[in-house]
Formats: sequence, structure tokens, C-alpha cells
Amino acid sequence: MNAPEAQEVKSLLLQGNDSYRQLSEQHSQLDRRLHELTDKHYLSTNEQFEETILKKRKLALKDQMEEIAREFSHARS
Repeated sequence: MNAPEAQEVKSLLLQGNDSYRQLSEQHSQLDRRLHELTDKHYLSTNEQFEETILKKRKLALKDQMEEIAREFSHARS
């Protein structure tokens, strides 16, 4: 799937798939928190740990979203 097709699938899923939309919202929330942490000049030990956990959760959400997109794209073809 090329970039324009992937963008179209993502757009369709955001409009019509509740699970995908929820995963996307969670992904965005984690992304915002990660940006808050990276804007700091110094991270405490707890913040460093939080950053690592958030990155792993964000990646897991992205993997779930990609799986939904693949299944959707496969079903369309």
C-alpha cells in the first residue's frame, strides 16, 4: 500500500471504525504527553520511566492500528 492509499484507508477508518478511532485518540494522547516530557530540560527518574512506558504503549497502539488498516485494505481488494 502506497502513501496516498494508506492515507485514504486511515481517513475511512477514522470516519467509520470506532475501534480504530479510539486507538488513534489514545495514540494522540500519548503523543501529547511524550511531547510534554521531551520539552523538559531534565527528566526525573520517574519521568524517564514514564517516557519509556509511553513510547512502548504508543508503539503497541500503532501496531494495532496498522493491523486494522491491513485487514480493511485486504477486505476492500
